[in-house]
Amino acid sequence: MSQADIYTVSRLNSEVRLTLELQFRQLWLVGEVSNFVAASSGHWYFSLKDQAAQVKVAMFKTSNRNAVFMPRNGQQVMVRARISVYEPRGEYQLLADFIEPAGDGLLRQQYEQLKAKLAAEGLFAPERKKPLPPSVQTVGVITSPTGAAIRDILTVLQRRAPALSVIIYPSLVQGAQAAADLTAALQHAIQRQECQVLIIGRGGGSLEDLWCFNDETLARTIANCPIPIVSAVGHEIDFSISDFVADVRAATPSAAAELVSPDQQHQLQQLQQQQQRLQQAMRQRLASASQQLLHQSSRLQLLHPARRVQQQQQRLDELQIRLTQAMQQQLQQKKQQLQLQQTALSLVSPQQQLQRQQQQLQMLSQQLLRSWQQQLQRRQQQWQLLSSQLHTVSPLATLERGYSIVFSTEESKDGTGKVKGAVLKSQQQVQPGQLLQIRLADGELSARVEKTSA
Repeated sequence: MSQADIYTVSRLNSEVRLTLELQFRQLWLVGEVSNFVAASSGHWYFSLKDQAAQVKVAMFKTSNRNAVFMPRNGQQVMVRARISVYEPRGEYQLLADFIEPAGDGLLRQQYEQLKAKLAAEGLFAPERKKPLPPSVQTVGVITSPTGAAIRDILTVLQRRAPALSVIIYPSLVQGAQAAADLTAALQHAIQRQECQVLIIGRGGGSLEDLWCFNDETLARTIANCPIPIVSAVGHEIDFSISDFVADVRAATPSAAAELVSPDQQHQLQQLQQQQQRLQQAMRQRLASASQQLLHQSSRLQLLHPARRVQQQQQRLDELQIRLTQAMQQQLQQKKQQLQLQQTALSLVSPQQQLQRQQQQLQMLSQQLLRSWQQQLQRRQQQWQLLSSQLHTVSPLATLERGYSIVFSTEESKDGTGKVKGAVLKSQQQVQPGQLLQIRLADGELSARVEKTSA
């Protein structure tokens, strides 16, 4: 253990970062933006993801100020970035210096990937390219029979070599089926072996219009064709994949017709060979110089103080974001606690208690009223029952059946007249001439006794 090279965490993260940045350098990446944050410092932080994985990306303000748009979550973009490691957390990330919406950029990425793949296989190597034949009797043209390209080619050949035979292999030169159609036409020309040289191409157009000439199957068919091929895709700036694998590249269909014309064939062949040797030497020299420059530039960037400043700025942005989130979380907790306390206070509030007592009093009043009404109803029913029973035994009921009650008359105590006396139950209680009071069902009568009988 005393002789072992023991790493610290900081040293490990630093050396991993240096290894990754020196190994991978610069790359293009396409994906969907998520978790986008524009920090107050001006730096951008987000993740790029696809269906299976994601990676963190940092784009500092020195780079994103040149961007023509601000990314949004869910947007498909393509970025140019370097792989690095964020040392404080030991996380690998991408440092982007260019970003654009996916679309044309994706086509360019596919173009660059296919170009690098075929170049690595040697399909662009000058030594494998076939020279144009010095003597040409028949020229094959693979293009649209109705396009401007075939008219330009025929016009030039008619002017320069009227005796030259031309065979047209018709094909689509634009659209989803164009690449397969061009490949089939080329294979047909190879099978027939009736031409000394072939021209394949079309007039100019956009990247999408010319995309069929960047097809891998078509490129490999051109590379394996035993007949010399001139690529004549009429665009001025960019080269198509067909241009790189063809034996000769012409800027336009008219230029291709001039290249295969017999009167300039030998000079053009020599010029092409010299141009190829010069281009190869220039590419080799440029590649060597670019490699040295990139290596020195990478080492300078790794040692530049700005890198440490960027690391610290990123750390500061991270802490600021975490602080903001923590403050928001704390504020939310305090709001919840306040709401709980307000709810608890409202339960013991005198107003709430008074309201509950009033509700209870109202409920008891309603119960008392219902109880009183029920009691009154029972009393009325009892009174009606007793009244009915009393009426059954009442003398009034007897009077209503036709009977009467006879009372004697007596002097009033104050001597003012006669008043009703006792009920007479026997004739022996009366004397002739005595006044009587007779009670009937509907009133009373006064009578005098005339005589009595046994």
